[in-house]
Formats: sequence, C-alpha cells, structure tokens
Amino acid sequence: MAVIGGGPGGLYAAALLKRLHPTRDITVWERNAPDDTFGFGVVLSDETLGGIEHADPQVHEALQRDFVRWEDIDIVHRDTRHTSTGHGFAALGRQRLLEILHTRCRELGVDLRFRTEAPQDLPQTHDLVIAADGVHSTTRDTYADVFQPRVTTHRCRYIWLAADFAFDSFRFEIAETEHGVMQLHGYPYAPHASTVIIEMPEDVWRTAGFDELDATESVGRCAKIFAEALRGRPLKANNPAWTTFRTVVNERWSHGNVVLLGDAAHTAHFSIGSGTKLAVEDALALAACLEEQDTLDEALAAYEAERRPVVASTQRAARASLEWFENLALYVDRPPRQFAFSLLTRSRRVTHDNLRLRDPRFTEAVEGEFGCPPGTPPMFTPFRLRGLTLSNRVVVSPMDMYSAVDGVPGDFHLVHLGARALGGAGLVMTEMVCVSAEGRITPGCAGLYTGRQTEAWRRVTDFVHAQAPGTAIGVQLGHSGRKGSTKPMWEGMDEPLEEGNWPLVAASALPYKRFGQTPRALTRAQLTDLREQFAAAAARAARAGFDLLELHCAHGYLLSGFLSPLTNLRTDAYGGSPERRLRFPLEVFDAVRNVWPGERPMTVRISATDWAEGGTTAEDAVEIARAFAAHGADAIDVSTGQVVADERPEYGRSYQTPFADRIRHETGVPVIAVGAISSWDDVNSLILAGRADLCALARPHLYDPHWTLHAAAEQGYSGPGAVWPAPYRAGSRRPRTGRTDAPRPRLTLGS
Repeated sequence: MAVIGGGPGGLYAAALLKRLHPTRDITVWERNAPDDTFGFGVVLSDETLGGIEHADPQVHEALQRDFVRWEDIDIVHRDTRHTSTGHGFAALGRQRLLEILHTRCRELGVDLRFRTEAPQDLPQTHDLVIAADGVHSTTRDTYADVFQPRVTTHRCRYIWLAADFAFDSFRFEIAETEHGVMQLHGYPYAPHASTVIIEMPEDVWRTAGFDELDATESVGRCAKIFAEALRGRPLKANNPAWTTFRTVVNERWSHGNVVLLGDAAHTAHFSIGSGTKLAVEDALALAACLEEQDTLDEALAAYEAERRPVVASTQRAARASLEWFENLALYVDRPPRQFAFSLLTRSRRVTHDNLRLRDPRFTEAVEGEFGCPPGTPPMFTPFRLRGLTLSNRVVVSPMDMYSAVDGVPGDFHLVHLGARALGGAGLVMTEMVCVSAEGRITPGCAGLYTGRQTEAWRRVTDFVHAQAPGTAIGVQLGHSGRKGSTKPMWEGMDEPLEEGNWPLVAASALPYKRFGQTPRALTRAQLTDLREQFAAAAARAARAGFDLLELHCAHGYLLSGFLSPLTNLRTDAYGGSPERRLRFPLEVFDAVRNVWPGERPMTVRISATDWAEGGTTAEDAVEIARAFAAHGADAIDVSTGQVVADERPEYGRSYQTPFADRIRHETGVPVIAVGAISSWDDVNSLILAGRADLCALARPHLYDPHWTLHAAAEQGYSGPGAVWPAPYRAGSRRPRTGRTDAPRPRLTLGS
C-alpha cells in the first residue's frame, strides 16, 4: 500500500492499516521535510478522540499527554466581551501531532519517505494507493475526469499565525477599522502558544493595503490591529501567506485502486475546526471498511457510502459558518448578546437548546435582551405585522393539496387547515389559491375567482377564528404561469395532463420542461386583465375573512417568471433590466394592496436564488425584497428555486435561511424563513439569532398537525402563545415513554 501525503490523515491511515496487519508493506510519500508544517494548532473533538482510542490506544494516550483543554468561547466586539462556557475543546500543536504519528508509524514498520515526490506509477505497482495529498492534490487533478472535482474559491483572505502565549478560551475578536471589518480567530494549542488566524473580505484586505505589504509587514500590521487581544505581544508565522479558502467537493472518491482521503476529497472551513478531524475520521472509516468487506472495490464503495453523508453535513455547516464571517459587516450592529449568540450558532450545529444546557446563564441573558419573558422560548414571543399581532413565531407554510373541485375548497380543506389551526401555530397559510381557472397548477387547485369559492373559504376562516382564537389564517394568491395544466403531485409532478389541458401564459414562451406545454407570451392587454384578476381575488379574500395575504412571486409561477432572467426574455417594458422585470409583479402588488384592507398585512414570497447559472442571485433577491418593501410589503417570505427544471439546489438543514438572514439585515424588512426547518430548536435558534422573524414549516405540520403545541409541551412551556383548545387541554402534558429502540453501536476497530 502507498500513501501519498504525510499529513495527519495519511499518517494515521498508514499506522492503522499496518497495526491491523503487520505483514502489509506500507510506504508514505511526503514531498516536504518531516518538520515542515503549515499552521500551528489543531482541534479534535471528543467523538474523534473516542474513535482513535478504540482503534489505537497508544496514539490516543500520546495525544492525551499533550492536549490543551478549555471550555470557554470569548466574543469580543465593540470593547465588550461575552463569554459562553461549557463547550469543551482539545487542541495540540500540529507539529507535535505529526511527531506522534511519525513515531507510531516507525514503531509499526511503516516506510516514511520525506522530501520525496510520489512516483506516478504507484497505481500499477501497489494494491492500494491512498491519496492524502491535500487541497492541491496532484492525484485528484490527474484523475479529474473520474473524480470530477468542484472547487469553489471564497471571498475572504486569511493568514495563519501564532502568539507566544496561551489564550484561556476560543477567542473571536472583531475589529471595525476605517477600511472595513476584520476578525481574529484564536485558540491555545500548547501551554505557551496559540493559533491566531486573521481574516477579512478581499475588498477590505486590498483597501487596507495588505496586498502591497511583504510577509513581515503583514504580520506586524495584524499584531497592531489586534494588539489588545494579543496583550501587546508580537505574532509569528511559519508560512506567512495570505490565501483564500477553497471548498473541495468530488463526485467520486475512488478510481480503481486509488482512493481520496482528507482535504484531497473534501475541505471544510477552518472556522469550525474540522479539517484534521475529517481526515482522521476518514482514516478510521477506510481501515474499518477494508477489514469488513471482502474485496477492495466493495471496501472503497463502503468507505465512500459511510463517509459522504457525514462529510456533506460538515461541509454544509462549514459553508454556513464561512458565509457568516464573509457577511460579518451585516451583523455588527446587532444587539451585543444577540451578535454573540448569532456567532455561536452560525453553523447551525450549536443551537439554542444545547447552548441552554451548556451555559444557561448566557442563554438567559440573550433571551432577556431579545425580550423573552423568563421561561419563555423565543418561538413563543408575539410578532406584529401591521394591524395583526401573531401569538407566536410559527407559520404553517403554504402546501398545495390538489383536493379542490372546480376551485372550491371542501371538507378536506376545513379539516386540514382547521386541524393545523387547532395545533397552535401563530399563522396558518392556505395553499396557493389561484386567481383564475387558467391560473391553476392542476385541476385540483383551489381558487378565489367565484362567489362560491369565496363562501367556501369563509367557512374555513370562520372555523379558525371561532375555534382557534390564538391563530391567524392567511391566503396565498398566485397564478401558475408556465407550470399549469399538470397532474397532481402524487400522479407525476410537473407532468402535463393527459387530457383536459388548458392553454398556458407566461412572461415568455418557454416551457418549464422539454416535454411540457409551451405557454404564450403575455400581451399588454393580457397583463392588464391578469392584474385585475389578482385584485378581484384579493377583494374576495378580504370578504372571505383572511387575516393576511401573501402574493406568490416564487417557484417559477407566473409572477416569479417575470423576475428571473432565465424565464423572462421579453424586450418590452416588462423585460430586460432587473427594474423592468420587477415592473409587472409590482403593478400586481399595488393593485392587490389597493383593495386589501389597510390594517391587514401583505407579504410576498420570492425565490431568492434560481440555483442555476445566469439566474436570480442572492444579491438580486435583496433588491427584489427592497422593491416590494418600498411598495408596502410587510414581510418577505424567503424561499428558493423551482424556477427552472435544471436547477442544482444545495439542500440541507435550514438551507434557505441564509438568504432570509441576508435580506433581513440588508433591507431591514421582516422575513419569514422556510426550508428544511424541522425542529422547535431550529425555530428558537433562528429567531433568537435574528436570522428570521417568523419560521414557516411544511412537512412537519403534515406529520403532526399539533406540532406547535407539542413543541411547547416538550419544552415545558404553557404560557402565552401556546394555548391548548379547551377540549384538548387534558393532553397538554407530554406523556412519559421508555425507549426500546436505542441504536446498536457499530463494531469499532480493536473491539
């Protein structure tokens, strides 16, 4: 076996594989000298250390002797330090880690070859080649057509440095300079040494003149900017180069007998400290899979199958953390404790609930600053939109039910929406209610274009107002545009009807899918008619008794089709520049606002990105939101995608929230966050961090109509905003249950 790269991941893989089978012939090829290293300290989690202890107690024991441990995180901003405790970190010098692994490899008989380039014919001369050759992997580049790497370069410059004293915490310090915002990340790794990373956006780096300084001048300048944090001490460097972080993702991790490990396969931003952790865990998993599987092909497939979900989750967290620091200037004016809470929860791995367990005093202080009465979870604080006060921050998101007949909502809608209103959400939204028969997505879509439909909706709103007085009910108005005349979702999503089709209209004559119906581009006269259809539907919605109206300008439906440059190819006054693409949606908004009662709020749902090249971007979304707010929108409901069929979404937990967060902080407009928000802990975390004002959940409310009240019971809360209907009050206490389905532990190396 050959290992290319003598970093922690490559060395640990070699040691594990040799320990398991001493007869294996294992060689590590490292181009640098044994004492060369870049960076200073590394952080390992308790989980990773547990794996090391099971796999090789001798390495674990050596690491334990050198670890520096601490529990606090200090956040210093505008001369105020906020400390959160109970976190638990362990770090040691990178050089010391390499020395421990060098020693272990030599004890086991691994051949370590330093200052030596790996031969190109290793795949032909060895049974297995482990490419652990880092973010700039030559092996990955050699087989790029197979591995299909995607490398994303990000917007901040950073430099790895060190201080000659030990911080007593993980320290984040913010410097608001005349050139822009800069930040220090620092942590101890030895009794008298700390890693220090200085980071700032590229434009700040250039404006501050760092691009014109040599290495010594850069290091000295950083020491002056953060002199207070450094206690007036100098900084030192072992590779004083400013760089930009690169996220590496590969479609495949193996090719024949060559397998990628660590940064060669994937990278995660240093702000969550996971690079070395991931590489070491890769080594553990690879060794285990080689033991457990019968063939090399099966082992490499099992290794990738086991590690890919873990790595993807870590990379999502790292991306969220990275983007938080890239956009740091947006957050510096937040209330001090909320700023600190936002920083701590930036990756969504630390949440309100586990922070409350780790450090209740800090969490209670953040809640108090936010305005939570003692013992009140953030999600159960009220929120006001125009003349409507919502009892809590939970929204039942609009969900198409495809169960109406001739656009008329029936018993299903009464039970569906009524059940969720009884479940305690502050706001329950209807599905997209169509403004005309031709504007339906499917024959089963509900409408508001006849008096009969209006009366049927009045039956629903009357029930909600009478039986769930703590819940408001809102209507979402929309038109399907080019995505109409299709089958219900469960019969074939976005597939055309086999019979009974109706003609489609859209901003431009572009089908949503190749096999779909091509719409007609709307004429000026048709635009006027459509605007009036929206206004007439809004007037009916007011008579039907809805408390809030949302205009659907997302997901590729008619109004969304005007906003996106991928679906609006018009050359008249309604196409071309962003301002002209906004023109018709804003005209519709104004027409609706004119007939919608002044005391009742209006929101707008937008797709904040098309997830496609050349489409709407996050920057565009800010301007779209700002335009609707200028016309009187009370909040922006921030979704993404579904505009073009060839989109490439980046799914994950709360994956759309960063777009809402950005809109909220760049425009000052309240936002509704939506998308893979599944737990009450997520809602509390997002609300308390200031990333959203309201949280909309869809599938969780299909699973549990009483999601909000159950969330209150699980948190032991029974105050305002969580009032059980009298007939259900006897069930308001969470039943005690014993677990009989605990997962069986995986067989570990050495067990």
